[in-house]
Amino acid sequence: MAYLDVSPMLISLRTTPEEFEIKEGWLRHIPSRHDFRFDPEGNVRMRAQCNCTELAVRAEQSQELSTAYGQWESHYWRPLLINREFASHFRRSPLRQLLVDITGWLHRRLREQPERRAHSGEVTALHPAE
Repeated sequence: MAYLDVSPMLISLRTTPEEFEIKEGWLRHIPSRHDFRFDPEGNVRMRAQCNCTELAVRAEQSQELSTAYGQWESHYWRPLLINREFASHFRRSPLRQLLVDITGWLHRRLREQPERRAHSGEVTALHPAE
């Protein structure tokens, strides 16, 4: 029986981890649009729009691929998601940003007011002489 050689994918997981994502529980290789799902025993199931699915993955390579997937998920994917979540805590919503901008503008305008009155000769407050 002929088997599918998944060694190119193993190399890709290690060298170009950014080409993969997890979507709806499947590991997706974005450029090829091949999807992979691993069961608890390390067996791999594959979806693709080409003939790649006609060949089974050899058990040894399936286990190796499952291990590489676990390493990719813990060393690349999970930290990426955590960093995205962390960054989202510091993003402002458009409404909040608008309110911050208006408050800043109002603050600057109010601080400029005494300077404008002083330049126009208008008395703004009486200060005791020193």
